[in-house]
Amino acid sequence: MTHSGFWQTDISIRGNQAIHRRQLLRLATGLGSASALSFPALLAQGANKLQRQGKSCILLWMQGGPSQFETFSPKPAHSNGGDTKAISTQVPGIQIAENLPRVSRVMQDICLIRSMNSKEGSHPRAQSLLHTGYLPTASVQFPTLGSHAAHQLGDPDDELPNFVRIGRAGRGGGGGLLGVTYDPFVMNDASRMPDNTTVTTSNRRYRRRLKLRNQLESQFAKRGARQEVANQKELYAKSSRMVLSPKMDAFDISQESKSMHSAYGDTAFGKGCLLARRLLESGVTFVEVVAGNWDTHFDNFSRSHTLCQQIDQPYAQLLQDLKRRGILEQTLVIWMGEFGRTPRINPRGGRDHFPRAFNVALSGSGIRGGQVIGRTNEPGTSVSDRPISVPDLFQTFCQALDIDADHENLSGIGRPIKIVDGGAAVTEAFS
Repeated sequence: MTHSGFWQTDISIRGNQAIHRRQLLRLATGLGSASALSFPALLAQGANKLQRQGKSCILLWMQGGPSQFETFSPKPAHSNGGDTKAISTQVPGIQIAENLPRVSRVMQDICLIRSMNSKEGSHPRAQSLLHTGYLPTASVQFPTLGSHAAHQLGDPDDELPNFVRIGRAGRGGGGGLLGVTYDPFVMNDASRMPDNTTVTTSNRRYRRRLKLRNQLESQFAKRGARQEVANQKELYAKSSRMVLSPKMDAFDISQESKSMHSAYGDTAFGKGCLLARRLLESGVTFVEVVAGNWDTHFDNFSRSHTLCQQIDQPYAQLLQDLKRRGILEQTLVIWMGEFGRTPRINPRGGRDHFPRAFNVALSGSGIRGGQVIGRTNEPGTSVSDRPISVPDLFQTFCQALDIDADHENLSGIGRPIKIVDGGAAVTEAFS
């Protein structure tokens, strides 16, 4: 596992396997009576805390740009649609691609936007745009949506990170001008515990190591690196609190039943969705789960079918699971990528980059499911009704999460930067 920004650490406290769980609970600092709770009780406590505090978010990021024709906007009556057929969903009148049969059964919980559009067709720039709401610049590092959510909604005193990213998200970004504190905790593999987070040495030895490090850092700070040292100390304090916390069990999906593993499916994305649900129950504010690679410049139809098979079951199960547990009403679930694919099929049987019309699917957190917003023309070459821009989309995210979109953060040179610059929330998306 790699950790970016705030969570990038070389802490390694492995060694003696003789430390028992009871000892770990005693070692946990700042936990008070919570250290005596069982993990299910901690999960319940985290879920209750989530209900009291407000909203949370899961971003299902389709890395590379999924084809709208092979997912949510099939065009079987036009040659641009290729061989992809449409199927009916649980909501009368709404059809999606045949590649998503399980998702079709939970359409009552999905608000489908078919009229997203932007002008950016480059992967790095479009990924940054759809994660931050801004195109990248050399002068300002814009925070990603997860960082804003962690900053506005997260609990700074929680033992676990407020923002977790599962998988490789390319230019997904981090805390930017908010600072390294709001960078994501990055996991590449949801099927195993995070690296370097298992306490396998004595408490005394561990604290001696931290004391020695503080001495070395103090010398460095005196030579003009006070801010760097302050950031590093904050990092190690947070990291130490995390690895000593019994809430780390939230990362262990092996504790789930066989039937639950089966319900989410045996794929990396399925395991990521299962972990996302566990993390939300433990109080994590924002979880991003990455699926890819959707960059189908060749062999688009078979590759899109395979990719849809990997996400169909876990996406549908995640919505059902969150709803059954009473979490969906407080959790915004976003399905999206950086852009769509060209209506015209290229000579290699693929579809190329197409930002002029693509899909986003929203669920939970006040969103009214069972509806479609916007549409494209018959060949799918342009938006013909209710065009929705990226700022519009981010305004919608903020409204769903009870975040003030006009909140300003200061850049390094003192320039105020709004969470969202312009746009208007898609009001019809809400109940």
